[in-house]
Amino acid sequence: MHTPLAPLLLVPPADMANKRFLTAACIYLILSFFQSSCDAASYNVVRFGARSNGRTDSSQAFQNAWKAACAASGSSNMVYIPRGTFMTKPVVFSGPCRSRILFQNDGTIVAPPNYQDMGNSGFWILFTKLSRLTVQGGTIDARGTQFWACRRTGSRCPAGVRSITFMWSNNVLVRGVTSLYSQTIHVAVSRCTNIVFDRMRIVAPSRSPNTDGIIVQSSTGVTIKNSLIKTGDDCIAIGPGSKNVWIQKIACGPGHGISIGSLGNSLNEAGVQNVTVTDSIFTKTQNGVRIKSWARDSKSYATNVEFRNIIMRAVDNPIFIDQTYCPSNRCPRETSGVQVSNVRYSNIKGTSTTVEAVKFECSASNPCRGIRMRNIRITTPNRPTISTCEHVAGSSSGVIIPKSFTSIRYRQTIVMNFLCFLLIVQSFG
Repeated sequence: MHTPLAPLLLVPPADMANKRFLTAACIYLILSFFQSSCDAASYNVVRFGARSNGRTDSSQAFQNAWKAACAASGSSNMVYIPRGTFMTKPVVFSGPCRSRILFQNDGTIVAPPNYQDMGNSGFWILFTKLSRLTVQGGTIDARGTQFWACRRTGSRCPAGVRSITFMWSNNVLVRGVTSLYSQTIHVAVSRCTNIVFDRMRIVAPSRSPNTDGIIVQSSTGVTIKNSLIKTGDDCIAIGPGSKNVWIQKIACGPGHGISIGSLGNSLNEAGVQNVTVTDSIFTKTQNGVRIKSWARDSKSYATNVEFRNIIMRAVDNPIFIDQTYCPSNRCPRETSGVQVSNVRYSNIKGTSTTVEAVKFECSASNPCRGIRMRNIRITTPNRPTISTCEHVAGSSSGVIIPKSFTSIRYRQTIVMNFLCFLLIVQSFG
């Protein structure tokens, strides 16, 4: 298509006829380009029986449109949800497909008004066993309010569903999607490779239970960027078996912050490695950047982690390593076997609502190693700010605030120092 372009550009610009010809040729080339990009067949869910009134169950129409697009040949095909409100029960979009698939949503997908109609599968919208998938645009609203109320009253409630789940898939782009009021987790990623989330908007009330924004586990090459996440649980949680995770330009809050873990719930659990969180803002969250592990024996680990260029605004626990997690006293008199190592914190500033702006509660049996701090400036309004460090070794540089501490313990030895981050008794190691 593009071979005629170079000769056309050699036409003398002074020749008006040639200029008009050049303009027409350029328009033709542009139109041809767009025509070729639009050659992908479009499978509109309305043509398969979906109704945009927000009341009619369109689940089967969605799945039929998907099956047709997935089975069709060609370089790419599109499943299209036009403007309007479409109600669906749990739907599964599975592969492998014969071509690239664009799942284009220009409307709103809503859950049934009765949360019991979601069943017990744990999924609402599930994409599985796919490659070269793009999910783009639109809003999904799980209408989680009544489900949360059921959970709060202690009545017999279903387990709840995750709004969007990606499993056993690779080379996936999710862009410009809004997820509202999920019953539980908004977006879950499991056993995927090379998946990008861009310009996501995830919203649930601060008191909604277990409404994590994005959870990643057993996946490699995950990027989450340019997104707003407001939830009742972690904005982003990185679970066991995840590696090469890049998180950038996230506005988190309310919620529980960005967490690695919890890790070490089982003995042979996979670890987490190569995680970066950068250029992000936390506002009125329970935690800022956190690493959390169970206080029980495990071969899991968290290593090569970096938190940098971060702003904390009225965060309860801005910097937190918690290796004492043990709900309902399920691990009495145990310590965490998870090895936390090579964690870097740099250029982090802002305010803490508690006096303990930095807490490193590491394992007595597997102390944190290689903790590096550079240019940390976190204060508590109208009160002195302190750091708590237990069983930690590392180094610090640049300006470090808070400078005070409660105690530094390593191998059951209390080391008193003027600066928690110089804890790092250099003779150790």
